[in-house]
Amino acid sequence: MRQINFVVIFVISLALVLFGIQNIDPVTIHIVQGVDLEAPLCVELIVAMGVGAVLAWVFSVWVQVQGFLGSGKKIEQRELRIQELEQDVERYRVELEQQPMLPASKNSDNDAESSEAFAS
Repeated sequence: MRQINFVVIFVISLALVLFGIQNIDPVTIHIVQGVDLEAPLCVELIVAMGVGAVLAWVFSVWVQVQGFLGSGKKIEQRELRIQELEQDVERYRVELEQQPMLPASKNSDNDAESSEAFAS
């Protein structure tokens, strides 16, 4: 995966360098009324892409934080469910221990006779 990321970053960087070499004309950007910025087109576009990349990174971090906070609630719900199920298991175990045991069948004599019948 690192090699794929490296190739993607390399291709984008190469494209930016080639774009920058061909677009060195000065361009004026009107930021707000009375504030103008004049710089080569390639510099302004690279800065704009950098700002976009930073905003995308901030958004990604924000989504991860939301997911982390949301998973805490899910973990709490699962822990409560586990506790409920453990209590159910313990209750069923107690119920089984309180029930009288069924008497063992006394078919051992019949089993011996049937095994002798099969042997002969």
